[in-house]
Amino acid sequence: MSVIPNGPDPFAADRGGPAQPLLSVSGLIKHFPVRKGTGPKRVVRAVDGVDFDVLKGETLGIVGESGCGKSTTAKLIMGLIEHDSGEMLYDGQPIGGRAMPWRNYRRQAQMVFQDSYASLNPRMTVEQSIAFGPKVNGVPGRQAIERARALLARVGLEPKRFAGRYPHEISGGQRQRVNIARALALEPRLVLLDEAVSALDKSVEAQVLNLLLDLKAEFGLTYIFISHDLNVVRFISDRVMVMYLGRVAEIGPSDSVLAAPAHPYTQALLASMPSLDPDNRTQEALLVGDPPNPIDPPSGCRFHPRCSLAESVCSSIEPPLGPVMPLHRVACLARQPGSGHSAAPSEAIAA
Repeated sequence: MSVIPNGPDPFAADRGGPAQPLLSVSGLIKHFPVRKGTGPKRVVRAVDGVDFDVLKGETLGIVGESGCGKSTTAKLIMGLIEHDSGEMLYDGQPIGGRAMPWRNYRRQAQMVFQDSYASLNPRMTVEQSIAFGPKVNGVPGRQAIERARALLARVGLEPKRFAGRYPHEISGGQRQRVNIARALALEPRLVLLDEAVSALDKSVEAQVLNLLLDLKAEFGLTYIFISHDLNVVRFISDRVMVMYLGRVAEIGPSDSVLAAPAHPYTQALLASMPSLDPDNRTQEALLVGDPPNPIDPPSGCRFHPRCSLAESVCSSIEPPLGPVMPLHRVACLARQPGSGHSAAPSEAIAA
C-alpha cells in the first residue's frame, strides 16, 4: 500500500487543476484565560493565528513539542472547544454556517483520540459503541448493528468474538481498532487522528498504521495525523506541518520538509530523533533552553530566543509563511528575501 506521491500537484482534481481543499483554516485563534488573584487578565495563547489547508485525499501530519498547539487545533477543528476568532471552511462552506451547520459537519468529520480506553463508554459493549453514532443520526437499529459488525470485521476484529465485549475486556490495540471503526460508522470524509498510535506497542502500532492506510484508500478518506513521532509521520503523511508555540513554523510535502527542513526548529526536531547509526548522531544540542511561556511569548519570531540564526531583526518582526521551494513554506526571516536578515536569499522563490 503506497502513500499518494508528492509532486507539483499530487491531488489534481479530475486532472483539470489543483484540488479543492477539503478543509481550509485561516487565522485560527484560541486563548485560554488564566485566573490568578485580582491582577490583570492574562491568557495562554494556545493557538495564535494558524493557517493551513487540507487537500482532498491527503494525509497532513502535524508535529511539534508538547504544548505547541497540535491537539488544541484538532479540538477546534472538531468544535470540541470554541475558537476565539478565525475561519474554517469545509469543502468551501463555513463550518457552523447555514450551509454547513455543526451537526452536518460532524457527520463528515470524526476523531480518534490517544487514550483508547477513555474514548469508549465502559457501560457499552463494543458493538453498541460503534452503532451509537448511526442510531443517533437516524439509522434504524438493526441496520446500525449490522454496520457496526461489518466495521469490526474490517478493522480486524471478529464480530462473534468482540461485538459483545466491554472496553476493559480487550487490549489497547483492540480498543483503538474499535475507536477507528466507530469513527468510520458515519461514513466521514475527514478523520483526525490525535496521537492515535502513540500508546501502542511498536508491533501493534505498525499494524494499525497499515490498517489506516488501507482504510484511507478503500473509503477515500482524508487524514489529519497528529504525532510526536517523526518516523511515524514520515511513513504516513503526504504533507507535514510543524507547529511551535501556537503558530505554524513550516509546512510542505513530507519528503521536502523531513529531508531538507528549512526552519531551524524543524532541523532541531529531526536532529533529536534517536539513531542506531553512530555517524548520524548529533553531538551538540541545536536547541537552547525550554520553550517560552505561552502566556508571554517573545516578540517577533517566537523561536528567536532558542535559535542559532537569530539576529536583532528576529526579535522585532514576526515572520510570515513564505516559500522556500514550490509547495514548501516556512516562517523564518533567514529564508525570506528583503527581511533584513543577513542570511536571507537575494531573490524570492515562486510559491
